[in-house]
Amino acid sequence: MTDIAPSDISRRRLFQIMGLGTVAAVGVPGLAACSKADPEDDKNKTGEFHGAYPFNKPPAGHFNRGGGPIGLAPVAMYLIDGPYSDLIHSVGAYWDWAQKKFVYYLAESSEFNDDFSTFTVKLRSGLKWSNGKPLTSKDYMTTMYVQWIQNSPAWGSIEKIEAPDEQTFVVHLKSPAAIIDRYILKSSVIDTGTYGEWADKAATLVEAGEKTTGKKAVALNKDFNKFRPKEIIASGPFMVDDKLITSSKMTLVKNKHGFRANEVKFEKIILFNGETPDVAPLVESKDVDYATHGFTPAQEKSFENAGYRIMRPPTYSGPALFINHDKVKAFSDRRARQALAYAIKRDEAGKVALGESGKAVRYMAGFSDVMVQDWISAADQKKLARYEHDTDKAEKLLTEAGWKKSGGKWQTPQGKTAKFVISFPSDFADWAACAENIAEQLKEFGIELVQKGQKFESYNPEIDKGNFELCIQAWGASQHPHPHFSFAADLFIHNIPIARNAGGRGMGFELKVDTEETGKIDLEKVVNMSGEGLNEDEQKKNVTAAALAFNDLLPIIPIFERYGNNPVLEGPRVKKFPGDAEPIMQNAPYGDNAVVMGLLDSSITP
Repeated sequence: MTDIAPSDISRRRLFQIMGLGTVAAVGVPGLAACSKADPEDDKNKTGEFHGAYPFNKPPAGHFNRGGGPIGLAPVAMYLIDGPYSDLIHSVGAYWDWAQKKFVYYLAESSEFNDDFSTFTVKLRSGLKWSNGKPLTSKDYMTTMYVQWIQNSPAWGSIEKIEAPDEQTFVVHLKSPAAIIDRYILKSSVIDTGTYGEWADKAATLVEAGEKTTGKKAVALNKDFNKFRPKEIIASGPFMVDDKLITSSKMTLVKNKHGFRANEVKFEKIILFNGETPDVAPLVESKDVDYATHGFTPAQEKSFENAGYRIMRPPTYSGPALFINHDKVKAFSDRRARQALAYAIKRDEAGKVALGESGKAVRYMAGFSDVMVQDWISAADQKKLARYEHDTDKAEKLLTEAGWKKSGGKWQTPQGKTAKFVISFPSDFADWAACAENIAEQLKEFGIELVQKGQKFESYNPEIDKGNFELCIQAWGASQHPHPHFSFAADLFIHNIPIARNAGGRGMGFELKVDTEETGKIDLEKVVNMSGEGLNEDEQKKNVTAAALAFNDLLPIIPIFERYGNNPVLEGPRVKKFPGDAEPIMQNAPYGDNAVVMGLLDSSITP
């Protein structure tokens, strides 16, 4: 479910989205054996919205919300940073993907100055936290300093920050950055009362010129990720009542001080806990009004028969095959990775996992096929290998890379039988099905993959620590229609730059590389430069360079692009959801969720 995602979440947080054997294991036949929600939930209560999202009940979960949405603490989160978190911690603004403009929430306005050396956010007056204290620009300062602790890419463009008055927050830029407004306005604003001490420590280091890789910064990061606040102080129209949390559901209650609390028509948000296997029977029994999980095609059909409509918004993301470059030396040669791309039928994996919502990646550029036409010239698009299914090409490339085939099985250049473990979050039915299908395909090709499903709450931290060989993780991003965010998800989040939050190197892919199309290139620098400046032609040059390098090297192998298959139920509790043709449905559900926006602007009502 998964956009860019923080280091401990996926696209369902995203980010963010465990062992299931086959798709049928979570399909319709299994629904009859599952229980309904509590009897009290069967009543058609007005003023209640029923959603679903995975969370970890305390004490396994915790209340540390600092660093979101870019770099949350890499321990199982209390509420994974998905769309509903914006009802608790409001953001400065949402992005309207169709109109290509910001829709302001906590912020009243924002602007760059004439030479684009500063970006200024004006907060609305009268904002309050759930404890009644004022929400001011000081809280924005706290938010951004904590993001520095958590290695947010935003700080690659920031020179300094200041709050000249209670409603004004100013970011001074090292150089103009086309994406800094998104990083700032979509940040989860946190309260100084809870996080001020940590922000002060970060400010001292920043002012002293400390880098995030410095000894003191690394120690501060380690300490912060152990921080456990006693409660969540909310700014949005809802707040967490820890007395209303069970292992099966969480109830968000009205925050009387919250932004738009008086305008939102629902009095409670019920969030049922769990991933696809847990939530599917609740949808089947009509206990859930809206869900963003990766349901199977069979489940989709059953939901439609029960009276649901299926929304299919683009997510600009999907599952990819990640390789642990530190551990699995058999794929150190890029030709071996290219061979995998040729060997896997991506369209088949997408169809098995998500039916018509799983569309094979065509351009293999590192960001959504939908956006390629806008950023890469027709001439450069021709340079992108499509990696269409071709086992002959795959065998040729593996042979050139030093592999040998005997008796229908491949031997690695190290002389070992090609057998690897593929990890996946077993609670994500679509990713589990994708992993199983890839394993079946590669077994037929001569490479054995042993499937290892893990529960979602432990999965991402283990990946970031490098405790895997191959795995399924997210490529692309739902955060904004700029390729920078997708490249950051592909190359930073579960890799060296951000995985260090968890004390590891993630997939361990070094970003200073050499390719046939681009020559020697520092991908971290190029990806950051792709979002800098205001000259779109220069941005396109960097986007193209990153795409060509990605396409050649395939540090990860995108499998399919996911479109939502989100069931919505109109009638019992919710009057109406947005129609498929409405422009708001172009919004990415894990970045600027149209349903959450509808709840906040009262277009979705009881």
